[in-house]
Amino acid sequence: MDAAVAKSEYELERDKPVPSKNHSIVQGNLHFLIRSAYGKRYRILPEVSIVIASKEKVPDIAIYPSLEFTPGKDETRLENAPLGVIEILSPSQSLAELIAKSAAYFEGGVLSYWLVLPDLRSIYVFSAPGEYQLFAKEGRLEDPRLEVELELKEIFR
Repeated sequence: MDAAVAKSEYELERDKPVPSKNHSIVQGNLHFLIRSAYGKRYRILPEVSIVIASKEKVPDIAIYPSLEFTPGKDETRLENAPLGVIEILSPSQSLAELIAKSAAYFEGGVLSYWLVLPDLRSIYVFSAPGEYQLFAKEGRLEDPRLEVELELKEIFR
């Protein structure tokens, strides 16, 4: 991002870029599709604060094993690492920034990290830093670590 461009209040508060229209559409589609197909196995949490390696992170989507909704016992930061993290590239983010984030998530115990590139209709599914599979356009995403399969055309519609 150009140093001359001032960050918005949203970006300063959350230490992440303002989501765009396409970002929001893809995030909503992913949340819906994963929850619809795998909601009995996983709890899908958008924009939740997670403490990873003593740092607070807010992924676009975190995939946890089933978590109970507990009235009166809410949490603003989760201390346990999710099984999976999904980050969606925003127009003002660099690819290098999100790839670097993946290493921190894996160090914290995440099993799978998805890096979504809306403009290219593609998703990189990382199983470890530097280890990934690319799924693009009209194919079928398969994540063996989370045992999740999704049609890309449904994610990018």
